[in-house]
Amino acid sequence: MVTFDDVRRIGLALPEVTESTWYGTPGLKVRKKGFCRLWGEREHRRDNVHDTEVLVLFCELEMKPVLLDNHPGVLFTVPHYDGYGAVLVRMADADIDDVADWLEDSYRRVAPPTLACQL
Repeated sequence: MVTFDDVRRIGLALPEVTESTWYGTPGLKVRKKGFCRLWGEREHRRDNVHDTEVLVLFCELEMKPVLLDNHPGVLFTVPHYDGYGAVLVRMADADIDDVADWLEDSYRRVAPPTLACQL
């Protein structure tokens, strides 16, 4: 099980990451660009997912089906994210090492190259 405290600890260790809010929920940003956030209550209601906290992360659009197939039950998507390079993580079922990898990938998607190359 992964908590947002775990996500915060891992994310804040990346270059120039700050904790903030994004769409009214806790999130992490690099130079004011969000790369992960928790789903809010509105999204849980909209998509009828109530079993766990959900983390939103970016990924390459082409890799999204592969990620979803390789991590069934942990990673998922909803119609709202169709056509977008984003996956949703059921944090209660997630492995900390996987989340750390996905978090770094999401960071690389929005961080300036000068920061991303420091990893």
